[in-house]
Amino acid sequence: MNGLVVLFALVLAAIVVWTQAARRAGAVRDSQGRLVPPYGIESLRVAGGVIALVLLLVMLATTFRVVPVGHGLVIFNTVTRGFTLATEGVTFVPPFVSNTQLYDLRRAEYTMSGQSGEGKRSNVDDSIWSPTKEGLQVGIDLTMWHHLDHASVIRIHQNIGPEYEEKILRPAVRSVIRLVISEYPVMAVYSEKRQEIQSEINQRLKLLLQKDGFIIDDLVLRDVRFTAEFTKAIEAKTVAQQAAEQMKYTLEKEQKEAERKVIEAQGRARAIETINQALARNPNYIKYLYVDKLSDKISVIVTDQNTILDLKGILDGRK
Repeated sequence: MNGLVVLFALVLAAIVVWTQAARRAGAVRDSQGRLVPPYGIESLRVAGGVIALVLLLVMLATTFRVVPVGHGLVIFNTVTRGFTLATEGVTFVPPFVSNTQLYDLRRAEYTMSGQSGEGKRSNVDDSIWSPTKEGLQVGIDLTMWHHLDHASVIRIHQNIGPEYEEKILRPAVRSVIRLVISEYPVMAVYSEKRQEIQSEINQRLKLLLQKDGFIIDDLVLRDVRFTAEFTKAIEAKTVAQQAAEQMKYTLEKEQKEAERKVIEAQGRARAIETINQALARNPNYIKYLYVDKLSDKISVIVTDQNTILDLKGILDGRK
């Protein structure tokens, strides 16, 4: 359609040029007021040549198209009502009867994020908020890589059009993520099950979209966010857990100290029992214990069972 408009404009311009040339040629007349034939015929020839050249240029411009690397050009013939897909390089497009649409067949990225300046909708919070198994809301930031199946480009053009990301991919991603997240408790999303959840989302999304010609290469969960109330609750729980761990450590320390004292007391009791048994067998053992406790520098003498003399003091007195 655009080619026809351009052609019409150029033909109109050529007619204007031809008219002006004819008028200039008509200014040369004979004595009877008739056009001089050589000038009139020549002007018509020039005008016809200009029109032919314009038509040739328009046909060349609308007949051959250059398809960029990694792209595909869908060509619809309005006469035969048939579709063809031209890949990268120079391709022939039937003039005046063709409608075309260029598609990017390379790997593309689609990001949905709550961070300003990121994703397809960078000026708004584009996170996917979904309820968990308990009904708590979590916000998911993600990036998905995808591309079109070459064999399905014409069908996608017929049924969906070039806005397939907003019409198909975005709703599918939101639906699958909400379905998967709703099957897990919030703490699983927050911590240990995150990789498992990501793998399940990938699997379900690929099965859902592949049949329509959309190939999902990978999808990653970039961030998991929670409401302000839940974040405060998590922080409070973390503090409580740390306090509980500290209390557990204190109790274990005190228990170990009590056990140490019991063991120490039991050792002393066994020592006393041993001493008592020794005293029962030998009453003089008490004198040995007393002398054993004295300093090595003190000289003592035992005179009888009830008398202990300090030899050091006697020696000092003699001096």
